Amino acid sequence: MQMVVDSLRKKGKIYKKMQEITPKELGIRNKIKIFKATDVSGYFWAIFAISQKSKLLMKDVHKFEEIYAKLTLFCSHNFKHKIIFIDAPICSKAKDAFMQQGWKIQ
Repeated sequence: MQMVVDSLRKKGKIYKKMQEITPKELGIRNKIKIFKATDVSGYFWAIFAISQKSKLLMKDVHKFEEIYAKLTLFCSHNFKHKIIFIDAPICSKAKDAFMQQGWKIQ
């Protein structure tokens, strides 16, 4: 969590509240860290942190959109911003698909 907060603080993003949601709460088995944050303006942010060795492909984009849909149902509201932190290399088509879906890639 500290890595995520530090990297966002460098970009000028400050949050009033940040809560980690475990994948088990959403009913998924993926190894992913999910955070729900509220910024100073009162907007909600969905932050996903993914650490994997293999390349992210188009099928992963659909998987993360499904996880995001479960997150909106779990929290019972939509998020203004969506950020995804990826340690793995990403396919160019997957990157374009993330951008079209409204994700910001870090």
